[in-house]
Parts: sequence; structure tokens; C-alpha cells
Amino acid sequence: MDVVLLSRIQFALTIMFHYLFPPLTIGLGIFLVYMEGMYLKTRDPQYEAATKFWVRIFALNFAIGVASGIVMEFQFGTNWAVYSRYVGDIFGAALAAEGIFAFFLESGFLALLVFGWDKVSPKVHFFSTVMVALGSIFSAIWIIVALSWQQTPAGFAIRDVETPAGVVQRAELTGFWSVVFNPSAMDRLVHVLIGALILAAFFIMSVSAYYLLKDKHEEFARKSFAPALVVALIASLAIVYSGDRQGKIVGELQPAKLAAMEGVYRTTDGGTPMLLFGIPDSEAKTMRYKVEIPGLLSFLVHGDSGKPVKGLDRYEPDVPPVAIPFYSFHIMVGLGIYFIVLTLYGLWCLKKGTLFRKRWLLWVFVFSVIGPFIANQLGWVAAEVGRQPWIVYNLLRTGDAVSKGLVASDVAGSIVMFGVIYVMLFAVWIYLLDEKIKKGPESASNPK
Repeated sequence: MDVVLLSRIQFALTIMFHYLFPPLTIGLGIFLVYMEGMYLKTRDPQYEAATKFWVRIFALNFAIGVASGIVMEFQFGTNWAVYSRYVGDIFGAALAAEGIFAFFLESGFLALLVFGWDKVSPKVHFFSTVMVALGSIFSAIWIIVALSWQQTPAGFAIRDVETPAGVVQRAELTGFWSVVFNPSAMDRLVHVLIGALILAAFFIMSVSAYYLLKDKHEEFARKSFAPALVVALIASLAIVYSGDRQGKIVGELQPAKLAAMEGVYRTTDGGTPMLLFGIPDSEAKTMRYKVEIPGLLSFLVHGDSGKPVKGLDRYEPDVPPVAIPFYSFHIMVGLGIYFIVLTLYGLWCLKKGTLFRKRWLLWVFVFSVIGPFIANQLGWVAAEVGRQPWIVYNLLRTGDAVSKGLVASDVAGSIVMFGVIYVMLFAVWIYLLDEKIKKGPESASNPK
């Protein structure tokens, strides 16, 4: 197989496995602040027990996330040396900031969060919880800044650099804050954080619903489920607005990606319809069996249902593949609609006092946690595949970014090796997670 394709597959597999954990860590960190804050406010021992339980889940998730994330950084040197040289000045600044201002903050207070319950005062422990939650958010900020720069570069200049192999080009930092606030960074960050809240909320509801179905830890489950349901609904509604903002930015700055995500092969006269369903046929450059709403895509992108959205025919030959971004985007949107419908119905049942008696609905919540995991993954799949054939949009092609002298057989062998290791790591995560959930929260102590 082609060494570029193999390297892309390798990086995709490692980063998709890693990304199972950061969104859950970020979202759980925010919920920990809420739970412990409620304990300090009410002195209700159930909130203390709930905080201690979710801290154990958070710590497990954090540990697996760190272990799986290290591998990605090595690939910048082993598989993507040309890319690393090209963006090193930009990425170096962002990743250094992530290490200094985020990782050390998060990991520095983590021990106090996990082991400091009887060692420090409640207020000091709460402060450590806040710092850990902030650390996870700051980590997301700097990683999103670096990734968004690839999509919408800003604050740089291209320089010729002398090397033993000859003169090469390199992107050098000219404005740090221009990089931080590149055109897509903040909107992408908001979208990622909302997605993390949705995942954490559904995860908490899944575990809580399981306890209610098993008639175990019912008070804990109710106190965890209710706020998570409210957050899930608000976040599911908020991500619609965030997604609309993202779509407008993509339409302005990465129009070929938008065309691929929406399956627009050809530019048409008049308004462009929004495809609800279709099967891409890239050979014929058309959508088969399509179901569409006339003019809606034009209205969402331009605010004018009669103004066309440019199709992929306007950007040839530099066009991304259509099937992966199209299916990823539409499945993600479908899951988002599902989250809204489910949480609206769940909140209505909660207000009526019937939610916890509907066993079928509780089972739905138990398994619905799979949805946010999938949606978080598909969002990044659509974003990353949609910017092809560029690894740095309109500046560096993916095919030109791989390490020189890379051998396809070596990459294929490492994919197999990483696959085995990650299957084992995933099994460990599932085993320990199942063990902690079956054990459940500690019995609530007397108020302090």
C-alpha cells in the first residue's frame, strides 16, 4: 500500500482511540466542580459520595488518555518529519503552552483531588477540583488552537531555511495571538467543549440509569441523573447554534470541505438544496437516492435561499473525498437531533415525576452513551478528511508531508503493533470501568 495512506491510517487509528478519553475527562471535570460545590453549599453527604465516585472514574479516564496520547506525538517525527519541520515553529508554541499552562496544572492538582479528601480542608480540596477542571479545559484550548491553525492558518510567514538537504520552506510565527485567535479556533473550541459536556452528561445518565434499574444507590443516581439531564438538553440545543456557526466559517474559508460534507458535486443556478439523505457517487459526480430540502443550504450558508453554494467542480483538482465527510457529518447531525428529542422527553418525564418509573426509558439512557462517543469522533473525521488533500490548508499537501525514506512495510507493522496494544488498553479500561461502576459509590457519611 501507499506509504502516505498507511501513515494517515496509523495516525487516524491512534488519534481516534485517544479521543475516546479527553472529551469525557473535560466534561466530567466540569461536573465534579458542580457536585463538590453542591456538597460545600448543602453539606449533603450524598453529594460528597457522588463527587468521590466520579473522581475515581475521572482519574481512570485521565490515566488512559495520557497513555494513549503520547504515541501521537512520536508519529510527528517518525511519519511526518516534513510536516513537523514545516509547522514546528507554530505547533511548538501551542504545545509548549499546553504543557506549561494545562498539563502541569491538571496533573499537579490531580493527586490532591484523588487522595486529599482527609488531608486538606474541604475548601482547599474544592480548589483542587476547580484547578483540575480548568487544566483539562486549558489543554483543550491549546490543542484546538494548534489543530485549527492547520485548517485556517494565520499569524505566520513562509521562510526559506538552509538544511543539509538543501533549502526548505518553513512556516514561522509572526503573531502569537493571531495564531491563538485564528479564524476557526474559538468557534471550534466552543463546539468541542459543548460536545464534551454532552458526552459527560450522557455518561453520567447511563451509569445512574443502570443503578436505578438495578435498585442500587438510588439516591446517588437521582442526584447525578437530574443535573446531567438538564446539562445534556442545554448542551444539545447549544451545539445546534455552534454547528451553524461552524458551517458558516467552513463555507467562507474552506468551501471545498463544505461542498464535500453536504454532497454538492456541481454548482447549480439558483439556490442549493440541503441533502437529508443520499449516496455519493464520485465517479458520476452525483448523489444517488437523494432526499433534499430546496434552497435550505443556501439559506443556512448565505442567508439567501436563492444564492448558490459552490460545488466541488469549482475547486478541482484539489477536492476532498466526498463519502467519508458526507456520511460523518450527516450521522453526527442525526445523532444531535436524537440527543435533543431524548433529553426533551426525559426532562418532561422528570417534571411529571414518571421518569424513574419508566424502565424502558432508563434502558434507552443506559445505551445512549454510545451516541456521544460516536458523534465526537465523527465530527473530527469530517473536519480532518474534509481538508484533504491539504495537511495545512492551501499551503502543504498531505502527500508532501511524510518523512523521506519511510517504508510502507514498517508503517504497516506498526499499525498492527499499535492495534494489539490499543485493544489491550481498551480492554483494561473497560474492565476497570466496569469494576468501579459495579462497586458503586461509597456509603454517604454523616455531614461534616
